[in-house]
Amino acid sequence: MPRHLLSARQVQTACADLADGDGLILRVKPNGASWTLRYTSSSGRRREFGLGKAIRDSLEAAGASLKRARQRAEEARTPLDRGLDPVDEKHAKRRKAHEVETQRRAEAKRERITLARVARAYHERVVEPRRTPTHAREWIGSLERHVPAELWHKPIDRIEAPELLDAVAKVTVKYPETGRRVRQRLELVFADAEFHKLCTGNPGRAIREKVREQCGGRRTESYRCLRYRDVPAFVARLRKVDGMSARALEFGLLTAARTAEIVRARWSEIDLASKTWTLAAGRMKAREAHTVPLSDSALQILEAQRGISVVYVFPSVRNAGAPLSNMAMLECLRRLGVADRTTAHGLCRATFATWAYEAAGAREEVVEACLAHKEADRVKAAYDRSQHHAARRRLLQAWADFLNGKALTSNVIEGDFRAPREPAQLPVPYPVAPAR
Repeated sequence: MPRHLLSARQVQTACADLADGDGLILRVKPNGASWTLRYTSSSGRRREFGLGKAIRDSLEAAGASLKRARQRAEEARTPLDRGLDPVDEKHAKRRKAHEVETQRRAEAKRERITLARVARAYHERVVEPRRTPTHAREWIGSLERHVPAELWHKPIDRIEAPELLDAVAKVTVKYPETGRRVRQRLELVFADAEFHKLCTGNPGRAIREKVREQCGGRRTESYRCLRYRDVPAFVARLRKVDGMSARALEFGLLTAARTAEIVRARWSEIDLASKTWTLAAGRMKAREAHTVPLSDSALQILEAQRGISVVYVFPSVRNAGAPLSNMAMLECLRRLGVADRTTAHGLCRATFATWAYEAAGAREEVVEACLAHKEADRVKAAYDRSQHHAARRRLLQAWADFLNGKALTSNVIEGDFRAPREPAQLPVPYPVAPAR
């Protein structure tokens, strides 16, 4: 077919479409001109392939544009000689370039989605709204301290179970309880990432049994605590000590509460009329609201604390608008010389529980309710709505009386906190014939 039919002057002055030969066409429109290659594909379909804009500002520019158009037309005819369609080839190249760019962006995004970023996002979205500030800080802090930096800042979808196992096992061998918590928290983070399609699989769950195999089963150490027989004498010494921490520790003894619950106790939680201390679910470890019946001795402490702070029952010595430090009660134990024998937690809770079971013979459900322990049996928890308030009040009052040096009464009444006695089993003197 004839080619190169146009001149630079014709290109510059054209007012309508012109053909340069062999399918190359100059398309002229009111808003500009462009080059097009018209051809027949191997399938017999008539198609047009755009070759770009035609520049006609000057004779020289028109000549250069015509030359480029002929070169591009020749390049487009090469696939045709091989039975390929240049339009399809162009679209295929665009798709490939788009896929490469999409993959590059996805790779860059994966590089940014590290374990640290996912863990912190989960902590901000899930943990912080549901935990106390202290627990929330400890939650993310344990991961930041104990997960190695190279793993902490690694893309989460590239972390494999063996390397996670190595990191968790090192912590677990040295600090068993901390290692257990770190693994549990990592499992939650990976489960959330898997749900949001940020990774596949959950290496935190995969290493659960492997950690036990390498580090042994869970080893729990009981909190150090004084023998309950020694506590009345200790309380007598404690009452001679001035200071906010001493009063907080005695209040904790009388209520069997946890340290964080005691130091952050607010006046808005206290109802002196009903003699109760009600803690919202957000303040409790089990995430369930808890009401503590207050004994006469506990009420006396509260009466003495009134007027010191409008917010906290046991405020900071330096700032009445802030709560007492978590370490204050431990410091009080150190001043009294018993910190090597007991912790605040052990003294307030473990000692009470031991006395309740051994000396008072209290029913398990009443003691567990006093300690605000969550019922492990979910079915039982769903049906047992009773919080044994009356029985708990009597038990805590009996505990306060014991701390004051009074002997425990032996009278057992219906509905009391004690476990019922087993009925005596009388021997059967002779076989009884079955009823007919």
